[in-house]
Order: sequence, then structure tokens, then C-alpha cells
Amino acid sequence: MNTTGKFQFLDRAPKVVLKNKDDFYTLYKLDCPDGQGDMAIYQVFPGIELILGKFDSTSCTFEHEPYGNTMQINYCQEGRVGWPLKNDACMYLGAGDLSIHMMDNCVSSTMSFPVKLYRGVGVVIDLDKVADDPPEILRDTDIDVSEFKRKFCEDDRYLVMPARDKIEHIFSELYSLPNYIQRPCFKLKVQELLLFLWMIDVNKERQREQYLSPQVEIIKRVHKQLISNLRERPTIEELSKEYLINTATLKSTFKGVYGQPIATYTKEYRIRQAAILLRRNNDTVADIAKQVGYENQSKFAMAFKKIMKVSPTEYRLQHQMDSHDAINFL
Repeated sequence: MNTTGKFQFLDRAPKVVLKNKDDFYTLYKLDCPDGQGDMAIYQVFPGIELILGKFDSTSCTFEHEPYGNTMQINYCQEGRVGWPLKNDACMYLGAGDLSIHMMDNCVSSTMSFPVKLYRGVGVVIDLDKVADDPPEILRDTDIDVSEFKRKFCEDDRYLVMPARDKIEHIFSELYSLPNYIQRPCFKLKVQELLLFLWMIDVNKERQREQYLSPQVEIIKRVHKQLISNLRERPTIEELSKEYLINTATLKSTFKGVYGQPIATYTKEYRIRQAAILLRRNNDTVADIAKQVGYENQSKFAMAFKKIMKVSPTEYRLQHQMDSHDAINFL
């Protein structure tokens, strides 16, 4: 049984891939709307679970009770992830960011992965259980685990901490540990995290801009339009009028959800779609440029090289050679 008991709903997941004999971890395979997800849940201490998540999808929905005294800490290693919270709020994390919220503040538990990629770590802490039976290191300190809720999450508050070296140091090695040292290393890292959070002065932390659910839904519609027809190049002013959202909110919310300004995101998206076309078909570079919204082939070539580090022709040749080598190897 899970030591916090908060993720028992995963027992209804489509498939339990692996569960070790002493219940230290369970690996779940999840079917998502447009992809797959893996969640490995480790029982690190009584009342504390560590979760390694990998998702190649745009969303995944979980159901759980509104646990009032259970804290969830999330670290985004790669990609992006977001949650809807109470009072129409949404929070989003990019690579290196860390968030803290209570599990009664994310009752719907629909995780969004705006760039269809997420690798990250979660730590779920039952504050009552940990206060009764704290980890070894905490017993030698004056840390009161029950104070974490007041410090970070009182009155439905949440905290998003931007990427920094100290946070990366705590989490960076967790995905690459050999199985035989996972248990002691996870114990050390969880305790290191708690010590780090205890020392944080919340008043000095710059809180991220809050995004409202209605605005996020508009931005998702804008995003869908932008990637549905790459030949079109609507301006921010045109999008603002079409979706009845002011330009400043449009720009800031898009960057908050997708991690980049609209122009940067769409430019990179066009080029990466062009790279797929160069690998998959024999259309000319000029035709592919038009398909992704570039009427001028030289401008397309310049943009492609800036992002992919090689010209479109060189990129296609490299992948043709890779395919040829793979066939010869087989």
C-alpha cells in the first residue's frame, strides 16, 4: 500500500508494469489522450512518496480526493507541465522550475504538457504522518514539518520557484541512478529537499505571474490555430481581436503556457515541421518552405540553419546517409 495513500487511484491504471516484492516502488503505464505516460512511485519514508514521471502526450487526467494536509512538490526536468488550481488559477513549470502546492488545491488533477513532453520529479508529503514519524535527519533539527503548509500554501497559495543551481543539484541525478542505490539516494535527496525548503525565505521569492483558466483556454485555441495552418501568419493584433483578449495578456499568457514568445515559438515550430518533411518526403526545399509558411526560400534556409545548425539540403543529406547506414547495418 502507498505510504501516503494518496495515489491508490493508479491501481485502476490500464497496466501495472512492475512492482517489486517489498513495495518500494510501483511502475505504472498510463494511456493518455494522444500518447503515453509512465509513473514510477517510490515509498521513500512513511508519509512520503517520490514520483518519477515521463509523458509524451499533451495531457493526462488523474482523480484524487481533496486531501487537505498533503503537500505536493514538483520539479520539471524537461519539457513543460501545468495544472489548473482553485479560483480559476493555473500554474506552469518549465525546465528547472519547482512548484509547491497542497493537494486540495488541484482537485481536478488534469496535468497539461503544452509541448507534448514532460520529464519530472514529484514528492508527495502527508504532513501529519511525517510530523508523527519524521525522517532521520529531521529528528536532529528544529524543523517542524507541519509548518510547511503555513509557510508555502496557506489560504490556497502556491509557489513556483524559477530554475536555479541548488534545485538542479537536488534533482538532477534521480533519473540515472542504478537500481541498487536508489533507496538510500532517494532518502538522502528527499531529506536534502526538505532542509532546502525550510531555509527558503518565501518573502524574498519572486512569485510567477498567475494565469487564469479562461485565459489559458483562449491561448490553447490560439495555439491550435497557429499550428493548424502554417501558411498563415496572423499578427498578434489580429489574434487579439479575433479572440477578444488584449495583446499584453495574449503575449504573457502564451509565453507562460508554452515557454516562449509567440513569434519565437511559431518560428521554431515551423522549422521543426520542415525538418520532419525533409526526412519524410522528396518535395523540393522550395516546396517545403512554402508548406511551413515561407514564400522566400533564402529566408527559410537562413531560419532553418539558425535553429538546426545546418542548411535544409545538408540536413536532408545527413538523414539520407543515416538511413542508408542503418539499412546496410541490418
